[in-house]
Amino acid sequence: MMKLGFFLYGTGHHIASWRDPGVVPDANRSLRHYIDITQTAERAKFDFVFNADSNSTFGPDDPEIWKRKTDAMRLEPLTLLGALSAVTSHIGMISTATTTYLDPFHVARIFATLDQLSEGRIGWNVVTSSAASEAFNFSHLKHVAHADRYKRAAEFIQVVQGLWDSWEDDAFVLDKKAGLFFDPDKMHMLHHKGEHFSVRGPLMVQRSPPSR
Repeated sequence: MMKLGFFLYGTGHHIASWRDPGVVPDANRSLRHYIDITQTAERAKFDFVFNADSNSTFGPDDPEIWKRKTDAMRLEPLTLLGALSAVTSHIGMISTATTTYLDPFHVARIFATLDQLSEGRIGWNVVTSSAASEAFNFSHLKHVAHADRYKRAAEFIQVVQGLWDSWEDDAFVLDKKAGLFFDPDKMHMLHHKGEHFSVRGPLMVQRSPPSR
């Protein structure tokens, strides 16, 4: 079965779309605009909306090029998806998060939280950062080599998935009379020790609900 996705981009993908008389030129920062187009996609029966991201500007690392495009104005996507989840009911929401310059515990916690708040509608687009300029925003002198990025990504995904399994489905018993919030036998520490990461766990978010 074909799945239909809608690519979120405030002013549109054409390099000069922001200059069209009918386009709001700073729509890339407008929550109202993103709500309108996401709700429209939901009514049109799209399966998901997708938000690409980079931790630097897309394209050439050159302010002389940036000044004529909208790439230098882009909201942080996971915060945006949290807002959109509150005003939609069934459309999926997918966002990019890099394994090269982020930390697996943060990614696991943020995506698990969004998945809880949206009742199982969040997806993670795993990338290793194609833009070399991202390195300069994370205290690196140069971009991580391709092979090293993918080795780190493989371990990163393993850690995230392990953290997402910190709790069994019925771990939280919520027994007020016994004073037992969760069953400790159904909590699992990760205790991951690898080449790139050392992560104990547990994640403070229960296992994600079934997707709608």
